[in-house]
Amino acid sequence: MNLMLFGAPGAGKGTQAKFLIEKYGIPQISTGDILREAVKNETEMGKEAKKYMDEGKLVPDSIIIGIIKDRLKEADCKEGFILDGFPRTIPQAEALDELLQELNISLDKVISLNVPDEDIIERITGRRVSKVTGKIYHIKFNPPVDEKEEDLYQRADDTEETVKKRLDAYHTQTAPLFDFYKNKGILVEVDGTKSVDEVTKDIINILN
Repeated sequence: MNLMLFGAPGAGKGTQAKFLIEKYGIPQISTGDILREAVKNETEMGKEAKKYMDEGKLVPDSIIIGIIKDRLKEADCKEGFILDGFPRTIPQAEALDELLQELNISLDKVISLNVPDEDIIERITGRRVSKVTGKIYHIKFNPPVDEKEEDLYQRADDTEETVKKRLDAYHTQTAPLFDFYKNKGILVEVDGTKSVDEVTKDIINILN
């Protein structure tokens, strides 16, 4: 089963990926993770990517696609995979299409987690991290019971200003992929405002 999780930052893609990994025994392919892994393992593509990263530049799509190609050829992807965080743009989606055709692989479903911007902002800006334990809490949905308020901090990328910028970038660059995959007939929509368990059940019902 070859899946892609789609949605705005904070929509719950990472959380749902964990459940799907357990349920179906297929790996999550997060571009950030595999990029770091390729650099660490000094693969050919990893070395190329490192040159850009060392200069503080964005890694070109062609290199990202090369790293994804290497990852998809690994044994644990034979039964399927979950793409998370890629593609982010139409050119990336078109390049991914070409790669999947080359590898004779097709995407079965693109699961769109639909969450309004105001909910995303509330979810992300309410996150707090413990300086003591490193645990992540939410001031409304998951408040700490036994940690002092002064031991909690908000990450710099969790401020409202930063979240709004990320959402603007998402709507400009990534949201057009919704229609791209809808036109292919493989996009399914899930109400991401429900509880985590309910969202998981809805996804599993779709996949079954």
